[in-house]
Amino acid sequence: MGAQRGQDLLVKMDVDGTNSFQTMGGLRTKRLAFNMETVDVTDADSAGRWRELLDRGGLRRATVSGSGIFKDSGTDEIARQVFFEGALRKWQLIIPDFGSITGLFQIVSLEYGASHTSEITFDIALESASEIAFEAL
Repeated sequence: MGAQRGQDLLVKMDVDGTNSFQTMGGLRTKRLAFNMETVDVTDADSAGRWRELLDRGGLRRATVSGSGIFKDSGTDEIARQVFFEGALRKWQLIIPDFGSITGLFQIVSLEYGASHTSEITFDIALESASEIAFEAL
């Protein structure tokens, strides 16, 4: 994957359960991370007392975070409602020349902030709540 414009990474939410994804407007920065926990199976017989890990063990998860400004009151309202309900929603991340990531996520953090001389901003964080599907573009 060569250099890409950051604005082309899209974060979208299925707002009504019909796979009709709407871009979470106004995100200026976005981050997608994949993590895996390890399962330590080291015991007294481990060679040289080196740690041993269980092959393909542990939980996998994806986290998404971003910050920006709301484009309109609609995206603000939807994010706020989904957060306060604690609802799981299908989200889609589109990464140009790489692919799309789709799965259930929960908004685990929604923060608002502003300085006296600038616009109100928001920070949002999502945690995966199901298996993640990858589709190459």
